[in-house]
Amino acid sequence: MQPISLLVINPNSSQSVTDSLAEYFTPLAPPLTNLTFFTGPPDAPPAINDTPTSVQSTAACLPALEPLLAEHDGFLIACYSAHPLVPELRKRTHKPVIGIFESSVTHSLLLAERFGIVTTGPGWEPLLTQAVREFLGGESERFAGVLSTGLGVLELHAAPREEVNRRMGEAAKVLVSRGAGAIALGCAGMVGLGGAIREAVGGEVRVVDVTSGLWELVGLVRCQEE
Repeated sequence: MQPISLLVINPNSSQSVTDSLAEYFTPLAPPLTNLTFFTGPPDAPPAINDTPTSVQSTAACLPALEPLLAEHDGFLIACYSAHPLVPELRKRTHKPVIGIFESSVTHSLLLAERFGIVTTGPGWEPLLTQAVREFLGGESERFAGVLSTGLGVLELHAAPREEVNRRMGEAAKVLVSRGAGAIALGCAGMVGLGGAIREAVGGEVRVVDVTSGLWELVGLVRCQEE
Protein backbone atom coordinates (compact mmCIF):
# COMPACT_ATOMS: atom_id res chain seq x y z
CA MET A 1 0.00 0.00 0.00
CA GLN A 2 1.38 3.37 -1.06
CA PRO A 3 1.19 6.56 1.03
CA ILE A 4 -1.53 8.99 0.00
CA SER A 5 -1.64 12.77 0.27
CA LEU A 6 -4.84 14.61 1.18
CA LEU A 7 -5.38 18.37 1.10
CA VAL A 8 -7.76 19.70 3.76
CA ILE A 9 -9.08 23.03 2.49
CA ASN A 10 -10.35 25.78 4.78
CA PRO A 11 -11.86 28.17 2.21
CA ASN A 12 -12.02 31.14 4.58
CA SER A 13 -9.02 33.27 5.47
CA SER A 14 -9.01 32.58 9.24
CA GLN A 15 -5.84 30.72 10.14
CA SER A 16 -7.29 29.90 13.57
CA VAL A 17 -9.91 27.67 11.91
CA THR A 18 -7.21 25.85 9.94
CA ASP A 19 -5.10 25.44 13.08
CA SER A 20 -8.05 23.84 14.90
CA LEU A 21 -8.62 21.45 12.01
CA ALA A 22 -4.93 20.50 11.89
CA GLU A 23 -4.75 19.95 15.64
CA TYR A 24 -7.78 17.65 15.59
CA PHE A 25 -7.25 15.84 12.29
CA THR A 26 -3.53 15.11 12.37
CA PRO A 27 -3.53 12.52 15.19
CA LEU A 28 -6.50 10.77 13.57
CA ALA A 29 -4.96 10.29 10.14
CA PRO A 30 -4.73 6.59 9.21
CA PRO A 31 -1.32 5.06 8.53
CA LEU A 32 0.29 6.06 5.24
CA THR A 33 -1.97 9.14 5.03
CA ASN A 34 -0.27 12.52 4.80
CA LEU A 35 -2.39 15.60 5.51
CA THR A 36 -1.68 19.08 4.23
CA PHE A 37 -3.80 22.06 5.29
CA PHE A 38 -4.77 25.03 3.13
CA THR A 39 -6.14 28.38 4.32
CA GLY A 40 -7.96 30.74 1.98
CA PRO A 41 -5.92 33.71 0.78
CA PRO A 42 -6.36 37.19 2.31
CA ASP A 43 -9.08 38.15 -0.17
CA ALA A 44 -11.22 35.22 0.98
CA PRO A 45 -13.77 36.15 3.68
CA PRO A 46 -12.68 35.54 7.30
CA ALA A 47 -15.86 33.52 7.83
CA ILE A 48 -18.39 31.98 5.45
CA ASN A 49 -21.85 32.96 6.63
CA ASP A 50 -24.07 32.80 3.55
CA THR A 51 -24.18 32.23 -0.20
CA PRO A 52 -22.34 35.46 -1.17
CA THR A 53 -19.38 34.66 1.10
CA SER A 54 -19.33 31.09 -0.24
CA VAL A 55 -19.08 32.44 -3.79
CA GLN A 56 -16.46 34.98 -2.72
CA SER A 57 -14.33 32.29 -1.08
CA THR A 58 -14.54 30.09 -4.18
CA ALA A 59 -13.31 32.90 -6.42
CA ALA A 60 -10.47 33.67 -4.01
CA CYS A 61 -9.35 30.06 -3.48
CA LEU A 62 -9.54 28.57 -6.98
CA PRO A 63 -6.42 30.28 -8.42
CA ALA A 64 -4.37 29.17 -5.42
CA LEU A 65 -5.75 25.62 -5.46
CA GLU A 66 -5.44 24.77 -9.14
CA PRO A 67 -1.61 24.39 -9.02
CA LEU A 68 -2.02 22.03 -6.05
CA LEU A 69 -4.33 19.55 -7.77
CA ALA A 70 -1.42 17.54 -9.17
CA GLU A 71 0.29 17.31 -5.78
CA HIS A 72 -2.43 15.52 -3.79
CA ASP A 73 -4.63 12.44 -4.14
CA GLY A 74 -7.84 13.81 -2.63
CA PHE A 75 -9.39 17.05 -1.44
CA LEU A 76 -11.65 17.82 1.52
CA ILE A 77 -13.54 21.13 1.58
CA ALA A 78 -13.82 21.96 5.28
CA CYS A 79 -16.79 24.29 5.11
CA TYR A 80 -20.16 23.02 6.28
CA SER A 81 -22.32 24.02 3.35
CA ALA A 82 -23.16 23.01 -0.18
CA HIS A 83 -20.00 24.92 -1.03
CA PRO A 84 -19.48 25.79 -4.72
CA LEU A 85 -15.79 24.98 -4.40
CA VAL A 86 -16.70 21.26 -4.38
CA PRO A 87 -18.20 21.14 -7.91
CA GLU A 88 -15.64 23.65 -9.21
CA LEU A 89 -12.72 21.43 -8.16
CA ARG A 90 -14.49 18.34 -9.51
CA LYS A 91 -14.51 20.05 -12.92
CA ARG A 92 -10.74 20.37 -12.71
CA THR A 93 -9.65 16.95 -11.44
CA HIS A 94 -10.73 13.31 -11.63
CA LYS A 95 -9.44 12.82 -8.07
CA PRO A 96 -11.95 12.61 -5.18
CA VAL A 97 -13.27 15.95 -3.92
CA ILE A 98 -15.81 15.99 -1.10
CA GLY A 99 -17.28 18.49 1.34
CA ILE A 100 -17.80 17.96 5.04
CA PHE A 101 -21.52 18.65 4.62
CA GLU A 102 -21.95 15.73 2.23
CA SER A 103 -19.89 13.35 4.33
CA SER A 104 -21.64 14.17 7.60
CA VAL A 105 -25.11 13.69 6.13
CA THR A 106 -24.05 10.34 4.67
CA HIS A 107 -22.57 9.17 7.96
CA SER A 108 -25.58 10.36 9.96
CA LEU A 109 -27.96 8.40 7.74
CA LEU A 110 -25.87 5.27 8.27
CA LEU A 111 -25.76 5.70 12.05
CA ALA A 112 -29.38 6.57 12.88
CA GLU A 113 -32.89 6.47 11.50
CA ARG A 114 -33.23 10.23 11.94
CA PHE A 115 -30.65 13.01 12.21
CA GLY A 116 -30.40 16.73 12.79
CA ILE A 117 -27.77 19.43 12.41
CA VAL A 118 -26.51 21.90 15.02
CA THR A 119 -25.01 24.92 13.30
CA THR A 120 -23.72 28.43 14.01
CA GLY A 121 -25.68 31.56 13.05
CA PRO A 122 -29.44 31.52 12.31
CA GLY A 123 -28.82 32.39 8.66
CA TRP A 124 -27.56 28.83 8.15
CA GLU A 125 -30.86 27.23 9.20
CA PRO A 126 -32.68 27.78 5.86
CA LEU A 127 -29.51 27.34 3.80
CA LEU A 128 -28.65 23.96 5.30
CA THR A 129 -32.27 22.82 5.30
CA GLN A 130 -32.42 23.46 1.57
CA ALA A 131 -29.02 21.81 1.04
CA VAL A 132 -30.20 18.65 2.84
CA ARG A 133 -33.38 18.54 0.76
CA GLU A 134 -31.38 18.83 -2.45
CA PHE A 135 -28.89 16.20 -1.29
CA LEU A 136 -31.64 13.74 -0.33
CA GLY A 137 -33.79 14.51 -3.36
CA GLY A 138 -36.65 16.19 -1.48
CA GLU A 139 -38.32 16.15 1.91
CA SER A 140 -37.38 13.23 4.15
CA GLU A 141 -38.80 11.88 7.39
CA ARG A 142 -35.22 11.01 8.31
CA PHE A 143 -34.27 14.68 8.69
CA ALA A 144 -35.13 16.35 12.00
CA GLY A 145 -34.02 19.81 10.96
CA VAL A 146 -31.30 22.39 11.59
CA LEU A 147 -30.91 24.46 14.77
CA SER A 148 -28.57 27.39 15.33
CA THR A 149 -26.49 28.16 18.40
CA GLY A 150 -26.54 31.85 17.49
CA LEU A 151 -22.73 31.93 17.53
CA GLY A 152 -20.58 32.71 14.51
CA VAL A 153 -17.72 30.42 13.52
CA LEU A 154 -15.09 32.69 15.08
CA GLU A 155 -17.15 33.08 18.27
CA LEU A 156 -17.07 29.32 18.84
CA HIS A 157 -13.49 29.62 20.05
CA ALA A 158 -13.61 33.21 21.36
CA ALA A 159 -16.74 32.92 23.55
CA PRO A 160 -16.55 31.30 27.01
CA ARG A 161 -16.57 27.52 26.62
CA GLU A 162 -19.46 27.19 29.10
CA GLU A 163 -21.65 29.40 26.91
CA VAL A 164 -20.70 27.53 23.74
CA ASN A 165 -21.41 24.18 25.39
CA ARG A 166 -24.75 25.39 26.76
CA ARG A 167 -25.97 26.63 23.40
CA MET A 168 -24.85 23.52 21.54
CA GLY A 169 -26.45 21.30 24.16
CA GLU A 170 -29.77 23.16 24.06
CA ALA A 171 -29.98 22.91 20.28
CA ALA A 172 -29.16 19.20 20.39
CA LYS A 173 -31.86 18.54 22.99
CA VAL A 174 -34.52 20.04 20.70
CA LEU A 175 -33.38 17.88 17.79
CA VAL A 176 -33.39 14.76 19.96
CA SER A 177 -36.94 15.64 21.05
CA ARG A 178 -37.82 15.49 17.35
CA GLY A 179 -36.45 11.96 17.13
CA ALA A 180 -32.87 12.59 16.02
CA GLY A 181 -30.58 9.69 16.89
CA ALA A 182 -27.57 11.38 15.30
CA ILE A 183 -26.45 15.00 15.50
CA ALA A 184 -24.16 16.45 12.86
CA LEU A 185 -21.92 19.35 13.87
CA GLY A 186 -22.71 21.86 11.15
CA CYS A 187 -19.55 23.96 11.15
CA ALA A 188 -15.85 23.29 10.63
CA GLY A 189 -15.21 25.48 13.68
CA MET A 190 -17.11 22.97 15.85
CA VAL A 191 -14.34 20.41 15.45
CA GLY A 192 -13.56 18.93 18.86
CA LEU A 193 -16.78 20.25 20.47
CA GLY A 194 -18.86 17.09 20.23
CA GLY A 195 -18.47 16.47 23.96
CA ALA A 196 -20.91 19.29 24.69
CA ILE A 197 -23.65 17.46 22.82
CA ARG A 198 -22.84 14.07 24.35
CA GLU A 199 -23.01 15.62 27.81
CA ALA A 200 -26.37 17.25 27.04
CA VAL A 201 -28.18 14.32 25.40
CA GLY A 202 -26.27 11.20 26.47
CA GLY A 203 -24.04 8.70 24.78
CA GLU A 204 -26.78 6.89 22.87
CA VAL A 205 -27.09 9.80 20.44
CA ARG A 206 -24.36 9.62 17.82
CA VAL A 207 -22.35 12.77 17.15
CA VAL A 208 -20.94 13.21 13.65
CA ASP A 209 -18.22 15.82 13.25
CA VAL A 210 -16.16 16.98 10.31
CA THR A 211 -13.71 14.09 10.64
CA SER A 212 -16.34 12.00 8.84
CA GLY A 213 -15.00 13.66 5.72
CA LEU A 214 -11.49 12.42 6.46
CA TRP A 215 -12.58 8.77 6.70
CA GLU A 216 -14.72 9.02 3.58
CA LEU A 217 -12.00 10.69 1.54
CA VAL A 218 -9.39 8.09 2.55
CA GLY A 219 -11.77 5.36 1.45
CA LEU A 220 -12.48 6.99 -1.90
CA VAL A 221 -8.78 7.49 -2.64
CA ARG A 222 -7.92 3.92 -1.68
CA CYS A 223 -10.74 2.61 -3.88
CA GLN A 224 -9.08 4.25 -6.86
CA GLU A 225 -5.97 2.19 -6.19
CA GLU A 226 -7.83 -1.06 -6.81
